[in-house]
Amino acid sequence: MLLSDITTPRRNVRFDRKRLALEDIVDIARGSARPVLSDDPAFRAAIARGADFLDRLLREEGAIYGVTTGYGDSCTVDVPLDLVPELPHHLYTYHGCGLGTWLTPEQTRAVMGARLASLSKGYSGVSVGLLEQIVRLFDAGLLPLIPSEGSVGASGDLTPLSYLAAVLCGEREVLRDGVQVPAAQALADAGIAPLRLRPKEGLAIMNGTAVMTGLACLAWDRADYLARLVTRITALASFALDGHDHHFDESLFAVKPHAGMQGVAAWLRADLEYAGQRERNGKRLQDRYSIRCAPHVIGVLADALPFFRTAIENELNSANDNPIIDAEGERVLHGGHFYGGHIAFAMDGMKNAVANLADLLDRQMALLVDARYNAGLPANLSGMEGREAAINHGLKALQISASAWTAEALKLTMPASVFSRSTECHNQDKVSMGTIAARDCLRVLELTEQVAAALLVTVRQGAWLRLRVDPRRAVPAPLARMLHLLGQDIAPVTEDRRLDPELRLLLGRIRDQAWSLYA
Repeated sequence: MLLSDITTPRRNVRFDRKRLALEDIVDIARGSARPVLSDDPAFRAAIARGADFLDRLLREEGAIYGVTTGYGDSCTVDVPLDLVPELPHHLYTYHGCGLGTWLTPEQTRAVMGARLASLSKGYSGVSVGLLEQIVRLFDAGLLPLIPSEGSVGASGDLTPLSYLAAVLCGEREVLRDGVQVPAAQALADAGIAPLRLRPKEGLAIMNGTAVMTGLACLAWDRADYLARLVTRITALASFALDGHDHHFDESLFAVKPHAGMQGVAAWLRADLEYAGQRERNGKRLQDRYSIRCAPHVIGVLADALPFFRTAIENELNSANDNPIIDAEGERVLHGGHFYGGHIAFAMDGMKNAVANLADLLDRQMALLVDARYNAGLPANLSGMEGREAAINHGLKALQISASAWTAEALKLTMPASVFSRSTECHNQDKVSMGTIAARDCLRVLELTEQVAAALLVTVRQGAWLRLRVDPRRAVPAPLARMLHLLGQDIAPVTEDRRLDPELRLLLGRIRDQAWSLYA
């Protein structure tokens, strides 16, 4: 079932000071959940205390960074008290310089959810009204148009988040039902009054890691599904290549105790219905690495995913702006929680592990289409027989395309986090590049999903041809079910035909996570 076909009521995700899971953000992003601000009086009082404490400091003429001073290196500039109310407007206004493609609606909802989560912790000095305004945008289906480029990942995602701040105040543009509309008009049509930001609220919205964190939540979910899908593809490739299932023996993997890798091997044993080593006379004793070592390749990602989850969820559940407002202790704490190093490291690591999946699949495809290595299948897996076989080329071009997508994914594995630049008059002299790393990771995921779509066509074709070569060959039940589902989308390739419509259909299935893959 496609996500767009969901008709069941959306679940509520409650925003308070309790811990959220990344799935909460993913579900909000995909539209299967809606954010609800807690109505617990204790929670709302805790939020209000921060804003009230700042108001009292202002009345007492206390010095507060970003409230009574300029921003960044301009912190030495004192702002006259009568101009303090204007300062947040200037912050989001001069940061209106983002470029690049707009974030997608899914990505925008993830970013908004991540910012709401951080502000709900109660350490940012914002009002309950600001949190309610973000929820109103969700409820009205108004998504700020946020440019993807312009953040160095510290002092947070300043430039892209300025577009959220501006829209809350009725400025810039939103996407409403897929149409770009001026924010002032969209808010008026929805009966939402533009917000007048309180002294620290502009800084609180923008000076955090919400863009990289929201994107990281989406990336984790896609990577987790890809690890499972690539395992299923590997099982189908092993079947099509008439491979050895004993390469995944439980006792073999017991002596190398990486839990994620062992789990991948267990999935492969289940898919191939492995029941112990069998004699296979006349066969090569060991399959090539892209089959035999597949658990070791996929297992790197499988073993890293729990660490990545912890890093992402800790960031999601953090107060990550500056300064931190300790209303209970009546202190303003100046620090650097806007620094996105943990997300940068997670995204750099994830894109490396995911790109290796693309490379693994690319190598499996090279074996499948090559008559020297595919155990008796036709060259290029062409299904045509007879005289016309000479003019049909099967999956030859698809293998070239898959190789191109793989090469691009591998090229993007250069870590973004090591390319820190000194910015903003050397105040931001060490930055995380976390948002660039997250964007790179999403692109690597997109390319790897394209390679996976190509391999789904390939293994479906290879399995069909294997059964044509050996009609008595038993198909393990899990693979038979998958082949049946693939057969509903992909006809065998006999006469040469264009394949991009089927590839796009399969990409949709992958991104909707349409197939249930392992427990």
